[in-house]
Amino acid sequence: MENSENNNDIPEGFDEPTGPFAKRNKSTPGGLESYDSFAEADAQAAFDREQELEEQDSDADSAPAEHDRVAELEQEVAKMKDQALRALAEAENARRRATKDREDASRFAVSGFARDLLAVSDNLRRALESVPEDVSGASDQFTNLLAGVEATERELLKIFEKHGIQKIAPMDEKFDPNFHEVMFEAPMPDKEAGTVIQVMEAGYILNGRLIRPARVGVAKGDAASGNTINESV
Repeated sequence: MENSENNNDIPEGFDEPTGPFAKRNKSTPGGLESYDSFAEADAQAAFDREQELEEQDSDADSAPAEHDRVAELEQEVAKMKDQALRALAEAENARRRATKDREDASRFAVSGFARDLLAVSDNLRRALESVPEDVSGASDQFTNLLAGVEATERELLKIFEKHGIQKIAPMDEKFDPNFHEVMFEAPMPDKEAGTVIQVMEAGYILNGRLIRPARVGVAKGDAASGNTINESV
């Protein structure tokens, strides 16, 4: 009886293996975390922290390398841009040279032909200069011939001008070595040194380019005063 009564004092479920007072351990399902579980958690946390620190160190080490790579790429871009600009400039210069060569070829294509015609113009001028100033007593045939030669010279000079050929007859002008060629010098007290006093043969230019210099005689300067002609200008 006493044992029965004593057993009645034991709380219900105290001695049951699965009761509320049963001893819990790491093998009990749903029980408290054991010491080994806490150790594993700490080890995992330490490992994760170590991995994070390694990643940060890796990022810190890779930052300078990335900066250097960016600088290298910027230099390559600048170099390629410079090369592209140079190529464009060279292409533009080549285009301009080609255009100028084409224009020059068009403007000066007749230079050889024009140079050959200069002799015709010279002969017409010599024929007219050989005629006496007073032709009042000449026959009608001679007068008509003279008029025809004069008309031919005028027409030839007009054609020259149409194609950009201009005559140079620098009488009483200052000597210009770019367009004149000195054939002789003579003292002329009433003329300034270097003044053209005679045009022996007219010169011609084609679109601004000299195709034949004017052959002239000029007034001689005083050597003592230093007034001489400089043909090398």
